[in-house]
Amino acid sequence: MTTNHKVKKMMLILSKATLDNVYACFILANGARMEGIESEIFFTFFGLEAIQKEKLKHLHVATVGNPAMHMPTMLGGLPGMEAVATKMMKSKIEKLDIPPVDEFLEILTASGTKIWACKLAMDMFDIKESDLIEDLDGVLTVGDFYARASGEGTHVIFI
Repeated sequence: MTTNHKVKKMMLILSKATLDNVYACFILANGARMEGIESEIFFTFFGLEAIQKEKLKHLHVATVGNPAMHMPTMLGGLPGMEAVATKMMKSKIEKLDIPPVDEFLEILTASGTKIWACKLAMDMFDIKESDLIEDLDGVLTVGDFYARASGEGTHVIFI
């Protein structure tokens, strides 16, 4: 007996708003939509910075404790290293014609991707819904998120 195990929905959890994590999440969500797959992003803890109006244009690359940087931790912690790494990554992103974070969010929401903020994290960091982007679909508890993730063909990815 064969069963159909097609992916029907991607539920992405973004917990850190470093430039590399945000773009990985957004590209996965966008790729799902391009394939006709539903996608939703649940922004929690520091991932909330990616949807805060005052912070989303100022995201950066973490150089300390990031093994993908292939540099000693001490070097990554030198003044200006994070800015240099961020500038280099933004340049590469731009050359690939990938939109900046704010524009990418608009593309995602226009394509039908649902954008959710985590209630617990908002309470923990004293973030108000008015601090977040206009295209926010709402604020969810973890239980609400799990309820939305139910159903055959749903995949959850933590970034």
